[in-house]
Amino acid sequence: MAHTNRLFLNSLLFGRSICTGKPRFMAPPGVCRQNGRPCRTVKPPVSQKTPAQKLPATEPYAEHTPLMRQFFRAKAEHPDLLMFFRMGDFYELFYDDARKAARLLDVTLTQRGQSAGQPIPMAGVPVHALEPYLAKLVRLGESIAICEQIGDPATSKGLVERKVVRVLTPGTITDEALLDERRDLWLAALTSRNGRHGLAYADLAGGRFVLAEHDSDVALLAELARLNPAELLIDESAILPDLKSYNPRKRPPWHFDAEASERALTEFFKTRDLRGFGCAEQRLALASAGALLTYIKETQRTQLPHFSRLSVESADETIAMDAATRRNLEIDTHASGRTQHTVFGVVDAAVTPMGARLLRRWLHRPLRTHSVLRARQQAIQCLIDRQALEPLRDLLRGIGDTERILARVALRSARPRDLAGLRGALNRAPQFAEQLADLQCPRLTELCQQLGDHAELAQWLNGALVDEPPVLARDGGVIRSGFDAELDELRELSTNADGFLVDLETREREVTGISTLRVAYNRVHGYYIEITNSQAGKVPTHYTRRQTVKGAERYITEELKHFEDKVLSARERSLMREKALLEQVFDRLVAEVEALKQASQAFAEIDVLAALAERAERLNWACPELSDEPGIEIRRGRHPVVEAVREDPFGTQ
Repeated sequence: MAHTNRLFLNSLLFGRSICTGKPRFMAPPGVCRQNGRPCRTVKPPVSQKTPAQKLPATEPYAEHTPLMRQFFRAKAEHPDLLMFFRMGDFYELFYDDARKAARLLDVTLTQRGQSAGQPIPMAGVPVHALEPYLAKLVRLGESIAICEQIGDPATSKGLVERKVVRVLTPGTITDEALLDERRDLWLAALTSRNGRHGLAYADLAGGRFVLAEHDSDVALLAELARLNPAELLIDESAILPDLKSYNPRKRPPWHFDAEASERALTEFFKTRDLRGFGCAEQRLALASAGALLTYIKETQRTQLPHFSRLSVESADETIAMDAATRRNLEIDTHASGRTQHTVFGVVDAAVTPMGARLLRRWLHRPLRTHSVLRARQQAIQCLIDRQALEPLRDLLRGIGDTERILARVALRSARPRDLAGLRGALNRAPQFAEQLADLQCPRLTELCQQLGDHAELAQWLNGALVDEPPVLARDGGVIRSGFDAELDELRELSTNADGFLVDLETREREVTGISTLRVAYNRVHGYYIEITNSQAGKVPTHYTRRQTVKGAERYITEELKHFEDKVLSARERSLMREKALLEQVFDRLVAEVEALKQASQAFAEIDVLAALAERAERLNWACPELSDEPGIEIRRGRHPVVEAVREDPFGTQ
């Protein structure tokens, strides 16, 4: 019924042909999407004419229908983005957006109705199948605005209110289905003054925000080659090297104002200044960070609690590699485009996606700091010597990608199974702590402490969520029975209505002495008590006549009316109550998101150390000895990638 109402409303406001069937995909004008038959065209009654005729001639888009004026206003705020405009069970694109989407997505381009005297080019995709289309567009480098119906079509008078609630760009996606789970997705911003470059980059799906400054074009290009940002924002007034390969997006220079950026960052991180992050003197990088933060806020339109600190990376900490060196070393990219025959492809034995991403970062940013490297080597050797490798990796298989789950929790876009995955990780944390504490290895002990104690939160989540939640929360069934008394009562009403009716029928037969009395329900009149005309003399005085049918009368009582009111709204109210309870779950998790992020980072490093230990043990690798003297000496060297692709033994060099 709601779908039919939406289509009828659209026909009034948009001049579209309608049908009462559930729509399928695009169909030619005047043809039903459901059955392919001609549709009847509904013309608006005189009493339902829109206020468009009363608009002054100077009103923007005054010559268009109310629906198209709504679209143009949303489009004006995002002129460079593909606008997915919600209309019932479809997201529609109009005009140039429709032409472009039809070409990129291979969907049908059609024309429906008229606005301002011209046919309206349209293309659409079903709401339930949106994600694959978004994924394809993002891979092609497109940016998208999602304009949703924020009003209820069933209760709205006139045009349903719509608003852009979500913006997706290549560098700001967080949806699991749109991401490469074993690769970081970086969004970067860049400005330059007097030959020095300020760079800021963030991983929205992982909650990292990093600053860096470079004093030459060569150093900058090497850093960009390492990051390979999915999206690069640049100061349009800055003098920069050739960045065409990154398809940079120009931003106005006032977005890169250092003082305004520092104020914005201080306010965002709720600190008096930025000295605690060690970046107060990096004015160019801070300018880029301010521009980056502005862009993230524009696209996400929500709080960002998983960004809790700024990190500073210095080129002095790592071994410098330019773009050509990285390409020739084939760290994680082969000429074929695959990762199989690369260093990462051989070394990546990580169990979790976040472990694989951390390993990739380690490979691309080799450290110079011997103390950190020796701590890692010691941890790897300890895992091998104490035979703790496989038990630890078995535990890791139940962790999942908590890093990205926490980002979606912070953005309040996590799905029920994300929450269940996080709960599973917290339930396993004590077992990690127990195993790591027994190893008596400094770095592993530190990671054990970093995991923290989340037993109370895990127990609360166990009580709140069902064992196997559904994919989506909209249909309910996420919150466990017994967690909330009000929800349990509403569910009881909606699922046990038949039992109540049987009990009521039995009681009323006994009280009235009418053996043929029947309690039933129909969709038009609701619940009723039916008594044949031959028994009319026995009808109690408190029965109220509801309907007359052939050979019988139908009645309602106060008890039955009260039950009807409760049961007919119980399903809707239970979904609303469950939604409110899920918001409480989000509130609880967001309040602890920083501690949970620390635990997630510990899980990732444990995974990487265990993966390297597994590779070292299985492939018989030797631990290198670090020296404070410059130089490198290799004895009986072996090439791990060549060994992996050759069937013959690889001779040492």
